Amino acid sequence: MVAFGKKLKDRQIQEWQGYYINYKLMKKKVKQYDNQIKAGSLDRRHVLKDFSRMLDNQIERIVLFMLEQQGVLASRISELNKQQESLQEQPDISKIIELRESYRDVGRDLLKLLFFVEINAIGLRKILKKFDKRFGYRFTDYYVKTRANHPYSQLQQVFKHVGLGAVVGAISRNLADLQDRQGSYLSIYDQPSLPLQDSVVDSLQAAVDRLSHSTNFLNFLAQHALIMQEEFPTPVEEQVDDQRYHFMSLILNLANTFLYMVNTYIIVPTADDYSMSLGAAATVCGIVIGAMAIAQIFSSVYFSAWSNRSYFRPLVFSSIVLFVGNIMYALAYDLNSIPVLLIGRIFCGLGSARAVNRRYISDCVPLKIRMQASAGFVSASALGMACGPALAGLLQTNFKIYKLTFNQDTLPGWLMAFAWLVYLIWLWISFREPATETEVNTGPQEPANNVENDVLESGITQPLLLKVEDNQQDDENDLEYDESEEAPEESRQPANSIAEAYRLLTPSVKVQLLIYFMLKYAMEILLSESSVVTTYYFSWSTGTVAIFLACLGLTVLPINVVVGSYISNMFEDRQILLASEIMVFLGILGSFHIVSPYTVPQYVCSGLIMFVAAEVLEGVNLSLLSRVMSSRLSRGTYNGGLLSTEAGTFARVIADVTITLAGYLGQSKLLNVTLLPSLLICVASIIATCYTYNSLY
Repeated sequence: MVAFGKKLKDRQIQEWQGYYINYKLMKKKVKQYDNQIKAGSLDRRHVLKDFSRMLDNQIERIVLFMLEQQGVLASRISELNKQQESLQEQPDISKIIELRESYRDVGRDLLKLLFFVEINAIGLRKILKKFDKRFGYRFTDYYVKTRANHPYSQLQQVFKHVGLGAVVGAISRNLADLQDRQGSYLSIYDQPSLPLQDSVVDSLQAAVDRLSHSTNFLNFLAQHALIMQEEFPTPVEEQVDDQRYHFMSLILNLANTFLYMVNTYIIVPTADDYSMSLGAAATVCGIVIGAMAIAQIFSSVYFSAWSNRSYFRPLVFSSIVLFVGNIMYALAYDLNSIPVLLIGRIFCGLGSARAVNRRYISDCVPLKIRMQASAGFVSASALGMACGPALAGLLQTNFKIYKLTFNQDTLPGWLMAFAWLVYLIWLWISFREPATETEVNTGPQEPANNVENDVLESGITQPLLLKVEDNQQDDENDLEYDESEEAPEESRQPANSIAEAYRLLTPSVKVQLLIYFMLKYAMEILLSESSVVTTYYFSWSTGTVAIFLACLGLTVLPINVVVGSYISNMFEDRQILLASEIMVFLGILGSFHIVSPYTVPQYVCSGLIMFVAAEVLEGVNLSLLSRVMSSRLSRGTYNGGLLSTEAGTFARVIADVTITLAGYLGQSKLLNVTLLPSLLICVASIIATCYTYNSLY
């Protein structure tokens, strides 16, 4: 892996070299401070004061140069505006075309400036993190908090970039005015939702979005999907994305995600009744529900490996297996066979193509819309989770056709089999297999004079200061290698096995995965045993259970809106993380049957608190996980998405097995026995969170 100092040097615009952050000098200064402190010749207060002053000077030089360049661009736009006014009186098509190209030239120069600000801010973020790591001091929090909102601080110019936004707006407005509007008298201010079809404006907007420091709902939702990206993609990689992307194929991937989540949860309200109708105990529903998750542990690995070579064939295989699995699930009733029921659910789990869905978004969707696609992945999952139980509540009927029974137990299987058959036909007709990278790279070559514009319009993908933290391995590479050296090529290769991927996990990542395990375990306990518990304590019907579960599922997106748009802007992620864990703990604690009678308000309120807190926790946890995961886990078979999926799936399996085993103690003890492990795991995750972040910060 190439050290950041060399990346910075290679990507600098030559004529602006003297205005970039002096990363090499500051890195050497950090090392010098460390040696002096160890020798006892310098105290920490002097280090903090001296390093703060150095940072202030570096940022001031960057910002003053940025303001100077903004002024140059503003002057050029002002001159072009005068030319545009004269053309209003005497229109000339050739001059209008020439003027539009002049505005685009200004836009391309603005892209250079945006790239300049972004790469400097990444360098600033890296040196702050390096300082914290070297001295074990929360200097980053102190420096950002004291500078970001101070009226004389230069740092807020980097954060808020108001002047740059004004220049972007001026270019966009004037290009829109020069566009052929077929007699329309409306401006972009009258129709803000109408996109301007101009590649330069699109590139500017993408660059400004990357420069946004605030967390918004779309970004929060996208991180929820844990679809990781490289920090420095090349223009060639961006070109590959554009050529591999196919809108209908993306829709088919999202449809697969939605249908699979419906398939997972549509049986939950009736699984206990189905088990009893086949002569088993109601708590066998835990194994019936969990059989799908057990198979998913294995299917995630082979689907992830398969997606290295193809996307179409895995999706076809997934649809066929799910079709067969649901047919077997429905036929188990007339065959009066628990084994057929379980095999049907195992087949459904073997058809889990979520790893393919994630990889398609990560590898084939262009960077400029990848965030929206990732948010769509999460939204499709949440919608499927809500629709599954809701559909089960509607399938309250009982009739026969020949020897086949159609009732509330079998109809979920028949309905999903039909849905997967329709999806398979749609997939076969509409899906387009993305071209391999070799095929794309051997395509027509662009002229050499377009390369610079491609580099500028591609930019770099990651947001700015403190938006995404580097993984530990990147820092170690940066410390170990000088700017002029390169790390071995193997250090950039993806992990080749689960064991190797596990070795790449830092202590903080392991804590995040523990938290993910805990919340998935707690949510699975709540959802899977809901029909048994509510029937035993409250005599709820299948329809009532379905409504309860559907309502829980419908809270997912609104909660993410609140957290992504508001809460994450007011509190640090670590604070939200710990607060959510405590709320999950309180929800689990409130669900215990300690005082008789056990009431509906107690169960519903405690369950709602636990579920909502777990949803908040999942979003924040995956957001943090995407920041600290090794870049080697951003691609390949054993990637970060696979690890998180396996952790969550393993938690669901253990939870469902726990429900079945606890059933042998009797339904009266089921609730407390299954909640106890949830409580203990939750306490362990809270302790691990406090210990990890106290040691790191």
